[in-house]
Amino acid sequence: MMEEEKIRKNVREGYAKIANEGLCCSSSTSCCDHSTKCEEVSKKMGYTEQELKSIPKGSNLGLGCGNPVAIASLKEGETVIDLGSGGGVDCFLAAKKVGENGKVIGVDMTPEMIDKARENARKGNYKNVEFRLGEIENLPVADNTADVMISNCVINLVPNKKRVFEETFRVLKPGGRLMVSDIVLLKELSEAIKERAHPASCVQGAIMKDKYIAAIEQVGFEDVKIISETQHSFEDIVENPNVKVVVADKKKDTEELKMVSELDKEAVEIVKETLAATVSINVSAIKPLK
Repeated sequence: MMEEEKIRKNVREGYAKIANEGLCCSSSTSCCDHSTKCEEVSKKMGYTEQELKSIPKGSNLGLGCGNPVAIASLKEGETVIDLGSGGGVDCFLAAKKVGENGKVIGVDMTPEMIDKARENARKGNYKNVEFRLGEIENLPVADNTADVMISNCVINLVPNKKRVFEETFRVLKPGGRLMVSDIVLLKELSEAIKERAHPASCVQGAIMKDKYIAAIEQVGFEDVKIISETQHSFEDIVENPNVKVVVADKKKDTEELKMVSELDKEAVEIVKETLAATVSINVSAIKPLK
């Protein structure tokens, strides 16, 4: 339990930093340049230019590994819950699809992200979206609330993934749908990667693909399917303005996180090995009617 809480603390601090720095997170990069890079990264994840232009400025932080809203087949009037909602990008896209009679609830454990998302919602005048502070292992939502649960590269950060899926199952209505984009392993990571990967990185929390699917099935979901898989290139990582937690520089007295483009030769090889061992997946599942 102590180790799990340490991981939560690392993740919370990492994402609080991203939320606070917003579009100007790099002193060497202008706000405009950073915003453009976030947009380019998101397009590679499956977002369209039209989608990215339709949401409030500042809600797209270049995070995630897919576009769960695109695969969710959302309908007018449905209730959607986003696990790990960040700046709100997926919530705002979902809100347009479910309409005025629908509702979207974003849940995030980082207060700074909740504040940012709420401000984005005010800027965009979203009346059918709300954001709640909470852990996705213990959702602040009543039983049988949602028609659809979405998540974008967040469950991999949680140590107890089965607990997340149990909570998801509880909160979904009978017949409700789960649509998740996430990072999983194709093979076990080497000790070199485990030693140098930062505790808050997606790599550190990723598990084998078959174990991930099994965890969804074990809690009672049916018709569990991998809709698509994507392996990312080294260039994808270098271009991402928020990737600062891939490896740590052990040559320093304290761990100093560095941008991928600034890493030493050994670290670059570790990043490449990591990419070969990981894949982004889009997964769907259904809660049985009975």
